[in-house]
Amino acid sequence: MDQTQPKSPLANAVQQFIRLESAGGILLLCAAIIALFIANSPLSELYAAFLDTPIAVQIGALEINKSLLLLINDGLMAVFFFLIGLEIKREILEGELSSFSQIALPGAGALGGMLIPAAIYAWLNWGDGVALDGWAIPVATDIAFALALLTVFGQRVPVSLKVFLLTLAIFDDLAAISIIAIFYSADLSLTALALGAMLLLVGIVMNRQGVKRISAYVLLGVILWVAVLKSGVHATLAGVLIAFCVPMRDDRGHSPLQILEHRLHAPVALVILPIFAFANAGLSLSGISLDELAHPVTLGIILGLVVGKPIGILGFVGAAVALGIARLPDRVTWSQLLGVAMACGIGFTMSLFIAGLAFEHGSGDYFSRDCLGILIGSILSAMAGYMILQFSLPKISQQESEAVTT
Repeated sequence: MDQTQPKSPLANAVQQFIRLESAGGILLLCAAIIALFIANSPLSELYAAFLDTPIAVQIGALEINKSLLLLINDGLMAVFFFLIGLEIKREILEGELSSFSQIALPGAGALGGMLIPAAIYAWLNWGDGVALDGWAIPVATDIAFALALLTVFGQRVPVSLKVFLLTLAIFDDLAAISIIAIFYSADLSLTALALGAMLLLVGIVMNRQGVKRISAYVLLGVILWVAVLKSGVHATLAGVLIAFCVPMRDDRGHSPLQILEHRLHAPVALVILPIFAFANAGLSLSGISLDELAHPVTLGIILGLVVGKPIGILGFVGAAVALGIARLPDRVTWSQLLGVAMACGIGFTMSLFIAGLAFEHGSGDYFSRDCLGILIGSILSAMAGYMILQFSLPKISQQESEAVTT
């Protein structure tokens, strides 16, 4: 069937999702540009002081005292991870992760897109134990920016190619969650961990007993977030854990999970992620020299995103196809997959987040080099992905374009 014919329900759902993600990607870009401008202007000290503003909340002996930057990264991003958890659960139960045939190809691509960038970074920084903490930075993909890039080409992009990218991004998110939980946890408090485990058990029991009220899970999630924050495990993981407890269906066939996901999608894409970008992308470019660009940390991230991502994704996808484990999606060519693989090198949001964890939320000596590598690597990946897709995607005539929009 010609791809300009009326869309299936899956195609419509994917298009609606991408439109919102693309708008979020544009706002992310604007927020990052504004942060970069302010950080390199006379307002830079005010910007730094604003992010360092202490915020304290105390109830009896329980006290949360953090800077505004850390509350954004630990608090607002917990809502982002909550949304990721909801999306992952839905995809596992009823979506693109519900069968092996659906996940084999993007799963192989995601695995390669994680292993090769991490290996490149580790190879370049092997002699520096502190720098090695950032090995996971080039592993991540910013789905909002990647989808925004695809949206530029409109109806020229096959739906199957968009689904491939979405599914690969879900695996990326799962990997990022696992990496944060295993490798970026601080000194652990057994008491807080035990309390968190009990609260998670309460959420599971609520699910099994048929509790459907969204507000009950939100309240439990807030308490769980405090427990995880005090445990030493990164607080954003509380969002993922409580999301897995939200029921998929109620007795009437409605989906509390999808209702909550729908309500959160716009605030996360249009508010939370741009705020995160504004707070974390303010890199001062003063004093940056060629030595900084050639530093193993900066170079490792750039090469990991620009070279490691496409090599890893295409290499593992090619192996899966050659072994008969998977096949290419309908109407998708290898050159188009290369363009998407390059777009996956846009690591912006999650890479900045992991960089903050690896080097203590920006206070480490290597954080400026990380930011520089993330910005350069993401920009180069976006430019390369755009050029490859421009030449590899099928052309659409003016008549076909008008037919689609009417």
